[in-house]
Amino acid sequence: MSPATPAPESGGAALELLVHGVGGATPQDMLDDPRTVRITGDRTAAVYRRAEDLDAEIHPQRYAARPIPEAYCWSNLTSGDGARALWLLLLPFMVVNLAHWMRPPARGRRGTVRLYGVLVRLVALTLTVLLTAAACEVALDLTAWQCAGTAACADTYPWLGFLSADRGGWWSAPGRRLALAALVPAALVGLLWYLSNRTWSAYEAQRPPTGYDAPGTETPGTETPGTAATATAATRTAATASDTATTGITAQEGGQDPVERRPALGRPGFWYGRRLVARLRAAHTAAGFLTVSAALATATARHDATTSGTGSGAAVGPALQAAVVALSVLVVWVVCRRGRSERRLDLCVERALVTWLPGASLALLVITALYAGWSRPGWTSTGTLPGDVFFGALTLAQGGLVVALGVVALLLQRPGRNPRTALRGLGGPAVAMLACALAGVMSGGVAQRVADWLDGPGAAHGGPRIAPPVLLSWQASVIPVLLLLLLAPAALLAVRTALAARRLRTTVEADYDTADERDPVRTGQIASGRARAALTDSAPVLVGVVSGATLLLGAVSVAGAWTSGNVPGRAFDGAHPAVASLASAAQALGSWMIGFGFLLFVTWGRRAYRDASARRTIGILWDVGTFWPRAAHPFAPPCYAERAVPDLIWRMNSWTGSTGGRLVISGHSQGSVLAAAAVWQLPPATRRRVALLTYGSPLERLYGRWFPAYFGPHALRSLNRTVHCWNNLYRATDPIGGPVRVPAEDGRPAVDAAVLLDPVAYGRTRRHPLPEPILGHSDYQADPTFALRRTALLDQLLPAMPRQRDPNETADQGSSGRSSG
Repeated sequence: MSPATPAPESGGAALELLVHGVGGATPQDMLDDPRTVRITGDRTAAVYRRAEDLDAEIHPQRYAARPIPEAYCWSNLTSGDGARALWLLLLPFMVVNLAHWMRPPARGRRGTVRLYGVLVRLVALTLTVLLTAAACEVALDLTAWQCAGTAACADTYPWLGFLSADRGGWWSAPGRRLALAALVPAALVGLLWYLSNRTWSAYEAQRPPTGYDAPGTETPGTETPGTAATATAATRTAATASDTATTGITAQEGGQDPVERRPALGRPGFWYGRRLVARLRAAHTAAGFLTVSAALATATARHDATTSGTGSGAAVGPALQAAVVALSVLVVWVVCRRGRSERRLDLCVERALVTWLPGASLALLVITALYAGWSRPGWTSTGTLPGDVFFGALTLAQGGLVVALGVVALLLQRPGRNPRTALRGLGGPAVAMLACALAGVMSGGVAQRVADWLDGPGAAHGGPRIAPPVLLSWQASVIPVLLLLLLAPAALLAVRTALAARRLRTTVEADYDTADERDPVRTGQIASGRARAALTDSAPVLVGVVSGATLLLGAVSVAGAWTSGNVPGRAFDGAHPAVASLASAAQALGSWMIGFGFLLFVTWGRRAYRDASARRTIGILWDVGTFWPRAAHPFAPPCYAERAVPDLIWRMNSWTGSTGGRLVISGHSQGSVLAAAAVWQLPPATRRRVALLTYGSPLERLYGRWFPAYFGPHALRSLNRTVHCWNNLYRATDPIGGPVRVPAEDGRPAVDAAVLLDPVAYGRTRRHPLPEPILGHSDYQADPTFALRRTALLDQLLPAMPRQRDPNETADQGSSGRSSG
């Protein structure tokens, strides 16, 4: 065996692992070199090096003055192939999933935390039912029931001819038309199941390392409550992610040395939600099939109840409805019973439940379709299917769940309020309300657009109108009112920004010491950039206004639809002419807006499917929204961090373990959040050799305010104690990044560096002969402070530990684990 490799005077081998932020970046741009090589990973996410650095570990003397740069590129996790365009359908599901993670921190209130998780999962379940019900409205009511039952409409569209009631064909019977049309919502549910199962196999299947604690052991006192079962059952199954989020405490673990109790993001099973997603996918798939069954059974049983038939045939409808109710209760029980398991890697997947529940619901749908297809002479389709009652009840249920969620959030927030928490702890309920509003706009837009399209022939010939449920018209009519309500806070923010820009002029001149070269235009540009960047801190106000107004206007729309039984334009026929005109204008404008929104949505999706750059733009939305695991809705876009975080952990563990060297992980923007999450998961031996450098980081400004249980002050101070050393860089002109506000404590310096000047030079200088741009959120590495801070962090790490070189090690592989690519 060859002698140990000596450590250079600089401290030995050092690696800088770069992690990009939102919007993605190429390895060539990250490494500032056109010749890069993928050393480990695949086309979805991989680590790259410059071609000249492949054998860096074998020649450490070449890197005595600088670290070896590596780039981790993960952008394809959110903006990969054209199928990503389908994720636009899942936007409400993604938003409600965020609400799960926005709960306030709580200590020792496991029952309340458990209730919070249950309520969010129930709100998520109503979104699946709403989307399926909207598909039923379009396919069953508007198309098969109303249009196919109207001669003028059916004759206009040849593809509906075989369903036309006037032609008397076999498929013209109303029940058979409904049964055939039920294939559309059933196919939608199947598509959602397919997308969820496909991403579940690719993302949730990534197992993180298990080296922090001994395999199979759990740290006492770190239970993550989230079930509706007893405390004993919760302890036995390690229920959910809702936890106390306390940090910096030590615990004794069964004969082992004391280990640090980690916050939620550091627990072994946090990034492995395979079991819960499988359970929720089964429940939501079953809920979708049951919604279609309910639509078929209700329409058919209503007809059978009005006929004089008796005997066993008349009892089939009520029996099927009872079966739908029974399976629905079981679905709700499955959703409420168990949450996330985080204290350990939960490798169990309940195959029987995952297979049986959707299978039983699909079988019931098939039986219900056969029942609807029975011959019923004299049955004609008139009017509309009973959609108003269902959509109204669903809207009220969503509103009630959101209000209950708000009450629970206030109870959790009360003991220790952090003044920087968004909406005083009500961020979760507000975002859940926005998810319901998005789902309502999408479902109402589809129904309204299809109704307008099918209604053309009927309106032209004076025939029966093809119309969606009255409630959907009311909900569309409140959209102009909501936009008017937003004008006030938007105008206020604009005035505040203008005044702030004027006040900041003095600060800008003082920062650059411009006594000899004042330029009002240049000063105004910098001050305006700082003022606009501060708008991010006002986002909670807008979210609160939108969600509160949506809740109130939603209640008004339900009340108006149920009391009047008419669309707004007709409900105010006897009122003052001005009021009637406003109601008619709101209905027409709302119908146009919701239809335009639907067309815009479809156009955006088609462009994203065909254009990679458009997918990257949409990918920015997923970068922020899909960081969190799928804890509330299984049909949400997958959590890319469940792949990215294990990737980073494995890379840091493998490199420090094989070289004994020092490592600084540099995260920009969203990459800093991934870096922090990975550092939390590192075993102590690796953490002693790792430094953290964040820049343009939303750790406190966005995540700390909106997700206080996971990135609040206690969690960030714990992260500072967890990692060997940490520095954070930010600019006043950055609308996303900001200070992390971790003060000096226990002999450790404050994490935040002095705010970086942007631009780096006020005017023209010998070093900067041309005007420097205002960079805002980009190009932090161009600032000279970046290299200085990185060097200072590496100097604080312990010198490289010598290792015995493996005689079988080749120059191609080194310690990088190079793969073909």
